Amino acid sequence: MKVIICGAGQVGWQIARHLSGELNDVTVVDNNPDLVRRATDTLDVQGIAGFASYPDVLDRAGARDADMIIAATHSDEVNMVTCQVAHSVFGIQRKIARLRSQSYLTAIYSDLYRRDHLPIDVVISPEREVAAAAMRRLSAPAAFDTETFMNGQAQLLGIMIHEDCPIINTPLRQLTDLFSTLRSIVVGVRREGTLFAPEPGDQLFVGDQCYVFSHVEDVSRTMDVFGKTQKKQDRVVIVGGGNVGLEVAKTLEEQKERIRSKVIERDRASAERAAEELERTIVLNGDGLDAALLKEAGIERADAMLAVTDDDKTNMLAAVRAKAEGCPLAIALINDPTLVPLMQPMGIDAYINPRATTVSSILRHIRHGRVRQVYSIGDAEAEVIEAEVLSTSPMAGARLRDIDFPEGVLVGAVRKGDEVLRPTGGLRIEEGDVVAIFSMADDVPEVERLMQVSIDFF
Repeated sequence: MKVIICGAGQVGWQIARHLSGELNDVTVVDNNPDLVRRATDTLDVQGIAGFASYPDVLDRAGARDADMIIAATHSDEVNMVTCQVAHSVFGIQRKIARLRSQSYLTAIYSDLYRRDHLPIDVVISPEREVAAAAMRRLSAPAAFDTETFMNGQAQLLGIMIHEDCPIINTPLRQLTDLFSTLRSIVVGVRREGTLFAPEPGDQLFVGDQCYVFSHVEDVSRTMDVFGKTQKKQDRVVIVGGGNVGLEVAKTLEEQKERIRSKVIERDRASAERAAEELERTIVLNGDGLDAALLKEAGIERADAMLAVTDDDKTNMLAAVRAKAEGCPLAIALINDPTLVPLMQPMGIDAYINPRATTVSSILRHIRHGRVRQVYSIGDAEAEVIEAEVLSTSPMAGARLRDIDFPEGVLVGAVRKGDEVLRPTGGLRIEEGDVVAIFSMADDVPEVERLMQVSIDFF
């Protein structure tokens, strides 16, 4: 497939990395020659320096025979015009745009823009994606990472292994015998900075970060098995009242169960805007690193603190300050994946990576065949892919033990009809089953071959 990616920033680069690695014909467009050069030097892609919305630039990028265009520049207006030009001038079939402005999103989602007037097939909102990720973190406060699968029937949980974990030094194969009715399986482990898919004989050690796939009804029990306690989140302090913080606060206000939240925003104009748009949330204008202001927000009584400003270091320091003031759960928004290893030494409980969240959302819409969801783990080190098994798949009709999966691949769950099952060696995979698979990045093409999901992008 021929794809044009407009915007060679971190999101555009990651999408190009994924698609070029799967042998697609990818061209990256950006008005910054240095970013284009970085993409062409590190990836198997072509690069064009120029404004993505200009027809002549898109023409040079091969728009006349492109199958898809992904507009992921930093400008909403450029992204929208790019999709319009791609549609009107070149007739590109599939158009995806990343939009940040709430005003545009409100108009689009309320159907004020018709497809023939603004031809965008898929709109990706980083703020909405991050807000959803924040809510998932709050729903599983003892996990450092979480994502839902199987229409909400299963969850991927990132769990830090501490000294009080009762299953330390226990071979993973024994967990099945010890907890025979628990519908959970360890699919990934990060040890000393390296992520891998564990073997049945592998053990968990203190300091490991493990990824566990669990039936949603067994999440609480799974957390108990790993020595984690779940606590209801009634009071939340949000540091950062910009687009992301405002979206998170609105989402909290919409919850059925009342959650008391307060927002701290340094910029006065942004604070006033947040105060106008929020109905039950108290907005404080000031520095989220100010200990006195945090106390005024009741940080010592809060169940959780979310630091979601546009500065990674501010978010990390605010999280550390909140922990020092007695907040039991501190979550920081971190764009730079190289800062994530500092999270544990600094005592930060969990993080949200908006770049990975946005990349996962875009991948979900452009994957081949019957792929229902894709979640990118870490710095694009691995993916969890949920897809329907087709009749042409080598997996169809075979038992899991007989399928030749690569070493970096593990099945997390199988859904047959409305029932989500824990994968066992004797489980037979049939056409129409939905399978969730953890795969290291290098093994994704083989997973797609096994599931026969490379037949059609649309």
